[in-house]
Amino acid sequence: MVQILELFGGIGSPRCALRNIGIPVKAIDYVEIDEKAVRSYNAMFSDELEYKTQSVVGWNLKPDILIHGSPCQDFSIAGHQKGADEGSETRSSLMWETIHIIEQMGEWKPRYVIWENVKNVTSRHMKANFDRYLSEMERLGYSNNFEILDAREFGLPQARERVFTVSVLGKEKFCFDDLIKTPMRDINDFLLPDAPPVYDVTQPSVLSVIGKTGIKRATVIKDYAYTITTRQDRTPAQVIDMGNGRYRYLTELECWRLQGYTDADFNAAAAVYKKVGRYTMPLYKQAGNSIPVPIFESLFRKIILNETAESEAKYG
Repeated sequence: MVQILELFGGIGSPRCALRNIGIPVKAIDYVEIDEKAVRSYNAMFSDELEYKTQSVVGWNLKPDILIHGSPCQDFSIAGHQKGADEGSETRSSLMWETIHIIEQMGEWKPRYVIWENVKNVTSRHMKANFDRYLSEMERLGYSNNFEILDAREFGLPQARERVFTVSVLGKEKFCFDDLIKTPMRDINDFLLPDAPPVYDVTQPSVLSVIGKTGIKRATVIKDYAYTITTRQDRTPAQVIDMGNGRYRYLTELECWRLQGYTDADFNAAAAVYKKVGRYTMPLYKQAGNSIPVPIFESLFRKIILNETAESEAKYG
């Protein structure tokens, strides 16, 4: 059984990935500040979350894999790019809390640490903190490697490029070259054939910028969607051309599908909300803040296979 620690855990993308590829998993702890994301996570994994009285004596905080995706807003081009200097109290500076948590584990440390963030984390303005993070992980005994991975390379018709940093305890670096990748699927497999009219674009501010470029724009989805954001109904936006001058937004379910979640995952989360207004906004936000599940599936396949191969080589 693989034991994981999910920091800035969102709605549990890593846990879904391990479940999908048939790896027994124990979530030692899950940390998330967004109460609504916690509500969705609990609903999605309700069958595995039976309450049990525990003693703190001998409590095991020894995950095999630590996953963190510290908030990206202060790194992102779409945000204010405030950065992540330690002590700056920006949301993205919470990445340093992960370092402190690993330090406080003492002699025992997770074998793997995976950190996901926006592509802009490697830009000229943000690279100092990124390099410092890598240096801190090296100080703790890890070897680092990172790669920009696009959801389209893992079967999802969504243009979403993110930096994945994998730190391995010891001197062996993680190699991204042989990750299992999957041809991008047809976007029509993800879209509803008959979305309700409530998703139609009605705002003049959006209708007037369809097909335009620049800050105020609405891009028409063709072969793939663009990056799923926390809101769909404001520019820059992406819309579906329904013909006869009618356009609509992606539904909450479609956004979850485009991040690799199953309809069962979505339905479990959706059941704990009552729609207020036109949309269930927490579900959009949770999709926009999530990490594509199939990317984790590929990373975990390689990690688990490596661990299995090493164990067989050691013990025969």
